[in-house]
Amino acid sequence: MSVLIKGGRVVTAADTFLADVHVEGERISRVGTSLEADADIVVDATGKLVLPGAIDPHTHLDMPFGGTVTIDDFTSGQTAAVFGGTTCHIDFAIQSRGQTFNEALDVWHGKADGKGVIDYGFHIIVTDLEEGGSLEELATVPDRGVTSYKMLMAYKGVFLVDDETLFEVMRLAARTGALSMIHGENGDVIDVLVKQAVADGNLAPRYHALTRPPELEGEATNRAIQIAHVAGSPLYVVHVTCKDAVHPIAKARRAGWDVWGETCTQYFFVDVTDLDEPDFGGAKYVFSPPVRDKSNQPVLWDAVRTDALSVISTDHCAFLLDGQKTLGKDDFSKIPNGAPGLEERLKMIHHFGVNEGRITLNRMVELLSTNPARLFGLYPRKGTIAPGSDADIVIFDPARKTTLTAATMHGNQDYTLYEGTEVTGDVDTVLIRGTVVVDGGELKVEPGFGRFVKRARFGQHLV
Repeated sequence: MSVLIKGGRVVTAADTFLADVHVEGERISRVGTSLEADADIVVDATGKLVLPGAIDPHTHLDMPFGGTVTIDDFTSGQTAAVFGGTTCHIDFAIQSRGQTFNEALDVWHGKADGKGVIDYGFHIIVTDLEEGGSLEELATVPDRGVTSYKMLMAYKGVFLVDDETLFEVMRLAARTGALSMIHGENGDVIDVLVKQAVADGNLAPRYHALTRPPELEGEATNRAIQIAHVAGSPLYVVHVTCKDAVHPIAKARRAGWDVWGETCTQYFFVDVTDLDEPDFGGAKYVFSPPVRDKSNQPVLWDAVRTDALSVISTDHCAFLLDGQKTLGKDDFSKIPNGAPGLEERLKMIHHFGVNEGRITLNRMVELLSTNPARLFGLYPRKGTIAPGSDADIVIFDPARKTTLTAATMHGNQDYTLYEGTEVTGDVDTVLIRGTVVVDGGELKVEPGFGRFVKRARFGQHLV
C-alpha cells in the first residue's frame, strides 16, 4: 500500500515547510515539493499541518490500583490516544511483590496482545529486589526491548523503594544502557501526613494535595538527581508539577548532567482550588503528584519552553468518577489516584501552547513526539517525518474548532478534566506505519493492529 500526502505544511522539531510526503509500505519514502508518484491513496492536506505522530511515554492501561482497575484497557485507551493524534505510547509494567521482572512483563504483554490499535512499548516498575526480582534478572530486561527502569519514591507499602534500591538500580541502569526513571515525592513523610489528616477527620479531596506538599516533591527530585549522579546513571523525572522540582532539574541540566524531566498536560490547566468542586467533583482532580497552586503554571510553561523540562506526557490513568473514585467518598486517602488525558493532550497543548504564543509549533512537536522518541530508544524510527522513518503521521487541521467533552471522547472515561473547553485545532487523519487508522471521525483498523515495539538502549539515538 502506498500513500501520497499532498500540499501540507510539514512540521518537525527542527523545520516547518510546505511539502508532499510519499509513503511506501510502512515507511516514509520521500519528502519533497510537487512529488509525482503513483499511490493507492492520495490525501489532500492543503491548509493542514502534517505532524509526526505524538508519542506518550507515560500511561497506565489495565492497571490495578486502590482496590480497582483503571477503566481503560489497551483497546479503549489506545483508541482514545489515536483520536488525539498519539500513534505510540509506553505503558508501565508493574512488578508485584514476590514477582520476577520477566513475569511482570509477561503479564503486561498478556494485557496488550491482540488488543492494540497503536504501537506501544513498556517500562518496568521496580518494587521488589528481595522476594521477587533480582538485579541479575533486571539486567536482562533490556534484551526484551524494555530499556527503562522506574522507581517510585512515594506510595509507602505499595510501590515505595528505599534509597539503597534506588542507588543499586541506577548503577545497574548505567551498566545495561537503561534509563532510570523516578516518581519524585517523599513517601515516608507523606505517609505520616496522610495518617494525621485522617485521624483529625480531614477527609475531603482537598487534603490529597495538602498532605503531599510541593516541598516533598522538590526534596525527592533533588535527592534522586544526586543519587543518580553518584551512580553514573541518566535520570528521567516523571510528572513534574511545581517550581520546587523544576529548579533542581534545571540546575542539573545547566551543569551538563544527564537529567531530563517531563510534566503532564493537566498541570498547566487545573489547580488546587479544583479539589473543592462540590458534590465530590474534586475527586476528578485526585492524582499524584497532586494539583498545585496556580502560580506554578507559568513556571511549567517557561520550563517546557526553555528545555528545563523536555517532554509533555499525560500520565493517563483513568478511573470512573461514579463507582471507582467514589471508593474514597468518605476518605480522600482511598480515592484511586489518576485521571484521563490521552485524547486531549495534542489539542490542549496546540491551542494553549502554540496558538497563545507560549511555545512554537516546532517545540510542540519536540515535546510531544521527538524528545520522547529520542529519550526512549524509538528515534529515528519514530518521532519525525523523514525518509526511512515509520509512516506515523497526523494530519492536523489548525483552524477547526472543537469543544472537549466527555460525551465525545473515545475511551471509557466518564469525565474530562477540560469539560466544555473550546480549542482551535483538531485531528483530521492519522496514519500508523503507512496505514490509515483514523479518517473522517472513524477508526479504520481492528484491535490487534498495534504492535509492541522493542526500544533501543539509552543513548543510541540521542543526538
